[in-house]
Amino acid sequence: MIERKPLLWFLGIAFVISWTLFCAPLLLVNAGTESATRQLIYTAFFALAMWGPGIAAIVTTLLVEKKPFSALRLNTLGPKRFYLWAWLLPPALTLATLGITILTHTGEFDPNLTMMREALAQVPAEAGLPPVEALVAIQLAFALTLTPLINVLFAMGEELGWRGYLLPKLLPLGQWRAMLISGAIWGIWHAPAILQGHNFPQHPYLGTLVMIVGCMLFGVIISWLYLNTRSPWVAALGHGALNASPGLALYFLNPGVDMLWGGLILGVSGWVAMGIFITWLVLTKRLPVPTPEASE
Repeated sequence: MIERKPLLWFLGIAFVISWTLFCAPLLLVNAGTESATRQLIYTAFFALAMWGPGIAAIVTTLLVEKKPFSALRLNTLGPKRFYLWAWLLPPALTLATLGITILTHTGEFDPNLTMMREALAQVPAEAGLPPVEALVAIQLAFALTLTPLINVLFAMGEELGWRGYLLPKLLPLGQWRAMLISGAIWGIWHAPAILQGHNFPQHPYLGTLVMIVGCMLFGVIISWLYLNTRSPWVAALGHGALNASPGLALYFLNPGVDMLWGGLILGVSGWVAMGIFITWLVLTKRLPVPTPEASE
């Protein structure tokens, strides 16, 4: 049976904190704000908003349920092999999304890296930046190594809430319902950011719906990692790797690509890549994850 009171407290705190922070830049940014300053303000507030679910999980666990902090399982790691999955799967899905984007003609392959060249054209020559190819290689290297680890700092704010707290609370409904519902809530939580043009700037309204579906699909994958380890750390690493990966495919696509349809993991082309992987998990009997009781 699901305990409704803790869930309502958790969701209320998470959404109030995060949605307030998502909307705060609207009060601080105006038409005269310089682009760099505007970007800095949005980045800072959106990064803080990521900790709304984590704070909600901590407050609800300690003050509403009166449970010890250890109930959030931050002292648990689980089988180490799933951390390799968490680290490498998002870039692999990004590569698959790039391939699907090209095959479905939702974006055109651009070996000249035009999008990056156009961005660098705005940088003063005296900045002395290395060639475009070198910059892209550096970005790729960091996305596969250090960036996922750095991103864990903020991704843990979400994953302590969504997978560390919410998913286990919904498991009495069954694994599939728990994974899909928690993923849908995760997607809805992003709504203020998407409506402001984040992720899908050309489609703020339709993009909100696309984000919800994308979060449900990736939520199944990241829930699979969590259920195999019962650790929020693996979910945070997978989420951190996701945040390090999505823009990488865009380097190799024409500048006019519509990110709702092509190039992004959480967009429509990414749905196909994630759907294929989830199907493989089901066919190989990795999903649903066997419970300890079922494996005895």
